[in-house]
Amino acid sequence: MSQELSVKVFSDGAVLETMLKDLKSGLVTGFTTNPSLMKKAGITSYIGFAKAALKEIRDYPVSFEVFADDLDTMEKEAEKIASLGENIYVKIPVTNSKGQTTLPLIRKLSQKGIKLNVTAIFTLKQTQAVVDALQAGVPAIVSIFAGRIADTGVDPLPIMAAALAICRTKEAVELLWASPRETFNIYQADRLGVDIITCTSDLIAKLALKDKDLTEYSLETVQMFLRDSTSLGFKILED
Repeated sequence: MSQELSVKVFSDGAVLETMLKDLKSGLVTGFTTNPSLMKKAGITSYIGFAKAALKEIRDYPVSFEVFADDLDTMEKEAEKIASLGENIYVKIPVTNSKGQTTLPLIRKLSQKGIKLNVTAIFTLKQTQAVVDALQAGVPAIVSIFAGRIADTGVDPLPIMAAALAICRTKEAVELLWASPRETFNIYQADRLGVDIITCTSDLIAKLALKDKDLTEYSLETVQMFLRDSTSLGFKILED
């Protein structure tokens, strides 16, 4: 399956066991995480988790995000994260929680040669500004939250197509489709020519359904309903 797709599939999560399972699947070529995922996973030591993950994942990019909300502390965190391994991309949100742009920091870190994953991007204006701030030739990922854009009722496909054209104007910049809602988004990203898509483990697992016979799938679904209702002992007609 991975050979049929041009888009790179990155596993999105913070449970090391799941990350390693995805790594062994042969479908995944990178990993991303974020503070919300770490909170959900119950991570208690950021650096401890990062070191444990990097001990197992050495040949693929891994993105770790800064936690700070001010640019000076973000910079210090970014440098420490980057020092943990050559395969690390430092995730920097496009703004802080107050709406202050992080573009000066993005420009500074990129000029230092630090690989960045600029995240929480929703608009083409943000995309253009971020790409302009990146240093040509220094690897960087531009993460646009296509799934969350779709949640608002806006079709993300035209935005992603235009963003891809923007990213292509600078060497070593890749476009990432973030927050997919269904496995079909992987195929949409692939058809557009998007470089990377991040997926949860359950979406990745559904790639195995590619080209499955729909009549057979229908029957299997009915059989599942029957197994579940039987196991629960449901009755509609009483004896």
